[in-house]
Formats: sequence, structure tokens, C-alpha cells
Amino acid sequence: MNIMKQTITLLFLFTLIGCGSNSTYKSETKSKDWAMLNFVKVDSLNPILEPQLNQVFQSPISNKQVHWEERNVLNPSAIVKDGKVYLIYRAQDKDMTSRLGLAISEDGLHFKKQPAPIFYPDNDTMKQYEWKGGVEDPRIIESENGTYIMTYTSYDGKTARLCLASSKDLKTWTKHGLVLNEEKHKDLWSKSGAIVCKLDGDKIKATKIKGKYWMYFGDTDLYLATSEDLIHWKVAENEESKKMITVLHPRMGYFDSRLVEPGPFALLQKEGIVLIYNGSNAANYNDSSLPKFTYAASQALFDKEKPYKLIDRMEDYFIHPDKPYEKTGEVNEVCFVEGLVYFKKQWFLYYGTADSKIAVAVKK
Repeated sequence: MNIMKQTITLLFLFTLIGCGSNSTYKSETKSKDWAMLNFVKVDSLNPILEPQLNQVFQSPISNKQVHWEERNVLNPSAIVKDGKVYLIYRAQDKDMTSRLGLAISEDGLHFKKQPAPIFYPDNDTMKQYEWKGGVEDPRIIESENGTYIMTYTSYDGKTARLCLASSKDLKTWTKHGLVLNEEKHKDLWSKSGAIVCKLDGDKIKATKIKGKYWMYFGDTDLYLATSEDLIHWKVAENEESKKMITVLHPRMGYFDSRLVEPGPFALLQKEGIVLIYNGSNAANYNDSSLPKFTYAASQALFDKEKPYKLIDRMEDYFIHPDKPYEKTGEVNEVCFVEGLVYFKKQWFLYYGTADSKIAVAVKK
């Protein structure tokens, strides 16, 4: 009888070990000390940006004046330049065409908008991809030589495509086309490019790993691309199947059960590459404590020498909709993080609320 009990116990243990080996990843950290936590929403000021009717722009395509941010402002990126925070944000007119505006701040909290968009659909080679849906969701970093690199999404009304542009001053931009420009990829749905960077003083700068720049992208699963010059990118593929490799996935039963999507740039730290990402709650098999389709943000950690290797992941979100302006808007129940700066010895996190306004949280 004792031998039988021991045999059953051993079989049970082997079963547990076998099940564990099938998990998506095995955490290599004992705690979440690597995560960037303790962001506090600035309730006294939020939302810090709202739509305005008096912002007027002459559209080069329609040749008409448009109130280019009268409907929504949302999903901002941010970068420090000349001791100020430059917030580049998505704005929508009444027809839901998106353009990118610029607001500047001396303290990271109070912003002054520029009257006209700085980036928009034009009569150029990108018109076929950018009109009439527009240009969306910027993510901006600085290269080692001081050039600003912006990934953004073009939307023609049917397909979203990940694109790239560069600038010397954050106001005049050169469009470099589709990131996924190979024939087999160029008509695929793609968006949300987060380039791996490091903190250099108070500047966020792109950094190479094993001789390459790396970018996480996607808005269901996350994929990878590499580059030698930050302009031309190659999608990471499985050599055997020729399919794009995936490195982060939704999780059934969690707040990110519907999709995962990069937030700001990915930050190289001593523990690894920290990726702040947005997750959406599925209609079922989800986190039942949140409304379905809620957008909340969490963090994942990738190996600093193998950016495709997930080594840890937060179990829960660190920011979620709990304020009226986050819960009700163009799209309800949304905190979508996309801008992050280190400014005056503090981290400032900028995010879209309910796809309608913009708010800030500061790390304490």
C-alpha cells in the first residue's frame, strides 16, 4: 500500500512538471523589481489636453479649412528637447481623419498647443496609405546623432500600416514609407512600433543590441523587427515556416485576454528590456472584474541580449480606467499609454483616455 502511494505521488509530480514545461515562458526573476510602478494620476490637472474647435488647418488634399482636432485628442508620444517636453498627439476632425499635433510644456504638466498639425496626410507618395483615415498613434525616440525617429500608423480607411518618419526639429518631417515594405507584408495590418532605447542623461535614445536596433510592434500579438540604421527594417521571421515570430500574446482569464499592443518605446535596463504594453479585456474568458474591451496597461521583461526572449511579465495592470474621463468617451473604458519621458528627475507617463482626451501620471 505504501509503495502504491509513493508511485501515485511520483506520477502526480511528474505530471505537474510536464504541464509546467508547456507554459509560454518560465519567469527568470523572483520579483517584479524590474517593473516601472507607482505612477500616480495627476487628478488636479487631468485631463491635460482636450479637443478644441478653434484649431483650424488648410487640408492640402481637400483644399478646405478643417477644424482638425474638434472631435478627439488621444494617444500621445512625448520627448524631451531643449529642457521642455514636446507632446506629439493624435487629433481627429469631425470626419475622424487623424493628424498629429504638437504641444509644448515647461513643467511636463501644463501644455501649450501649436495652432496647426505638424504631421498629416498630404499629396505625396504616402497619400494612398494615409487618406482618408489619416496618421495615428506616434511613438518618438532620438537617434545617437540627434535625429528624431517616429513610428506611426497610416490608415486608408481599410488597412492600418506601420510607417516611419524622421525629423531634426520635431516640426518638419521626412516620410520614409512602410516599415513592412516587402511585397508579402505591405498589405498586412500592422501598427504600434516601439523601438528599444536607453536613458542617456534625460534623453531617450535608440540603442543597438548585438549590432542591431530592435522594434516591437503589433496590436493582437507582438512581433519583432530589426534595423541597422533606424530607417530600413526587417521583420524577424521563423526560418522554417517563413512566418513572423511572435514574442508576446494575450492571456485568457486576464485583463489582456483580447489583445496586447506596445505602449511607448521599450527601455533597456540592467535587468532586461522593459516593455510597457496596452492590453484589452476580451468579451469572455477574460478578467471578469473589468468591463469587456477595457484597455489597461501592464509591463513585460525581455532578455537584454535576446530581445525575442520573454523572461518575466506582470500578472496584473498598473494603470486602468477609473476616472469619468477614462470610462466614457469616443471609446469607453480606455487608458492607452503611449508617451514616456524622464524629465526633471521624474518619469512622466502620458496616455489617451476613452479615445477622447489626454492625461498624465507621474512616477513617485
